[in-house]
Amino acid sequence: MKITKDMTIQELLNLDSGFIPILMNAGMHCVGCHASTQETLEEAAMVHGIDADDLISALNAYYEATR
Repeated sequence: MKITKDMTIQELLNLDSGFIPILMNAGMHCVGCHASTQETLEEAAMVHGIDADDLISALNAYYEATR
């Protein structure tokens, strides 16, 4: 499985809560906010001024390393 830009934050967190530190370190400190869980990773990255491709790469690297 690959993490993609169109996944919601909730979908991501349902896969593995270990993604939380990666999102927070990237500047997404609203990870626990109920409204943010319905945003796609691409939407959240855009709102926070984060490069979505870099974020997806980091998330996939973590996911592949822990499987």
